[in-house]
Amino acid sequence: MKRTTRDITKICVRPDDELLAAFSAIGRDVLGMALVLADDGTLIGVVTDGDIRRKVIERKTLDLKVRDVMNASPTTMKATSKDDELIRKRSHKIKHIPLLDEAGKPVDIFTERFIPVAEPSLGDEEMMNVFECVASGWISSGGQFVRDFEELFAKYCGSKFAISTSNGTTALHLALAALGLTSGDEAIVPALTFIATANAVTYTGARAVLADVSRETWNIDPAEIERKITRRTKAIIPVHLYGLPADMDRVMEIARRNSLFVVEDAAEAHGASVSGRKVGSIGDAACFSFYGNKIITTGEGGMVTTDNEELARKMRILRDHGMNPERRYFHDVVGFNYRMTNIQAALGVAQLRKIDSLIAKKQRILKRYESNLSGVAGISFMPRGKSKESVCWLVTILVDAPYRLSRDQLAEKLREGEVDSRPVFLPVSEMPPYASDEKFPNADFVSARGLTLPTSPNLSDAEVERICAIIRTST
Repeated sequence: MKRTTRDITKICVRPDDELLAAFSAIGRDVLGMALVLADDGTLIGVVTDGDIRRKVIERKTLDLKVRDVMNASPTTMKATSKDDELIRKRSHKIKHIPLLDEAGKPVDIFTERFIPVAEPSLGDEEMMNVFECVASGWISSGGQFVRDFEELFAKYCGSKFAISTSNGTTALHLALAALGLTSGDEAIVPALTFIATANAVTYTGARAVLADVSRETWNIDPAEIERKITRRTKAIIPVHLYGLPADMDRVMEIARRNSLFVVEDAAEAHGASVSGRKVGSIGDAACFSFYGNKIITTGEGGMVTTDNEELARKMRILRDHGMNPERRYFHDVVGFNYRMTNIQAALGVAQLRKIDSLIAKKQRILKRYESNLSGVAGISFMPRGKSKESVCWLVTILVDAPYRLSRDQLAEKLREGEVDSRPVFLPVSEMPPYASDEKFPNADFVSARGLTLPTSPNLSDAEVERICAIIRTST
């Protein structure tokens, strides 16, 4: 815990300010709070996004001022307080303590926030879009933001069509269903991926066939794909793991030679590219997730991109209960309710406008980690590829000998230091629905040693150093 060196003036608001001003101030710093000052500069309250949310729900209106939502009795201390006094005052509920001078004006904040693995970067444009959406009354799946988001995302990926969905998993299922996967078919997926990749295949009645990954890329090994192809194989689902594109040149060549569909699982790789082509524009279809920890977010939400007009048409019908687009409430086929809401899309439009800056921030964070941890024996980073242009979704390291601690022991050390981390995905073959006696040595190797570190675009240089110091001193 420490006294900050941040410029607190940027998180100050007045009691008569509108809620948007409070949201803006809260979004300018990672503390998640704003200070409310009287005209003479003295502190009269604090406000958090939680305070705003609770009061809006209680009052059922957005027509509120800061004074209506603020906590007028915050815990404060004198700027001359000693650190041990401040430490005793801090608790699970009291994470940030404004420090006041003799006149009652804030001069500093005593804090040490718990650093999460990921958190969204939301600002004024997201708030304005959501307010506009609410004001319009179009909050469900109809609305202009849905149409705008689909059009803008297709353009960003270099695809002709984009079909928004309720989440990334439904995007995968929708694409596979529209391609006609069914009972008796097989789709080849990497053994190292989030379970949704395999589950989406299972939803169609087809069988998910696991292929080991390459130790050099952590992505599906093309040689293993070829080994797993049978007469039942209908599709290959390469995953662009943690933002590193799979070897799409070889995947596409194998698919063409064997008349197979390719569905890119790009849930973690928004903006990555292969030979100048963005992921999402290479396979027959590609699926993205906009979950809260992804590069851009809509809270939940997903998208399928494709250049195939007929496939896009089928997906739009299946997404909307199988309803005939020319005859309302007439359902030609059994479909799904996989639609994205206009509120989600309102966030997505704002997020997409700043995706390049978010990617750049994450890449800079990765470089800071690499610089700080260079030379630490037993700590290595996920390979980033050679000819491929990867993006950094989450900074991911391998913890191996001669590092003194195991991966799980290091995670515990980080947790003791108020830093979150998470292990790399477990191999799909370890899950009961997909249990197999077959060995996947490379997936097992990476999974047992892989650890993801905080990679929020809000992460400061000092916080990266704090995380790296724990890793360095644990050797």
